[in-house]
Amino acid sequence: MLGTFRALAHCQLPLPELVAHLEGAVRWDSTGNAGLELDVGETFVTAVIADIPDDESAVHLISCGHPPPLLLRRTGATLLTVPEPAPPVGLGALSAVPYVPVTFPFAQGDRLVLYTDGVSETRDRDGAFYPLAERVTAWSDEAPADLVRRITDDLAAYAATPFNDDMALVVVQRDG
Repeated sequence: MLGTFRALAHCQLPLPELVAHLEGAVRWDSTGNAGLELDVGETFVTAVIADIPDDESAVHLISCGHPPPLLLRRTGATLLTVPEPAPPVGLGALSAVPYVPVTFPFAQGDRLVLYTDGVSETRDRDGAFYPLAERVTAWSDEAPADLVRRITDDLAAYAATPFNDDMALVVVQRDG
């Protein structure tokens, strides 16, 4: 998946085409291994594929079964939930729905918080999931690198047990 994305990133394909190529690569990899036994749980990837154009105050998203990004503004945090997400990459053959990007406002000073389910599914001692959207509003003025550190530290303090899932967290800020 990452290799295909890196190979195609410079082509500046429209999002639906990019996702279709990623789908084809993951599906080929899961079926084209000449008799190797595969773990079915490793034959798909959840992802949010985003395009942030330089010339418009917007972000275009295609969600493939991944947790929705958070749009962070000084006024609060909003989950950017795609109304009809696609299946995870590698399972696209299960759906006849075309890849359709959804556009959300992304203005100067806004931050986009992208994360994996290892972040949102971290649990406290009572079993409650980490409330990322609630917690992050307290740090709405933080620069991206500081915000990542703040969330990471807060996750460590929140977690009832040592982390047992992989986690990724990226914050992108729209500057003028």
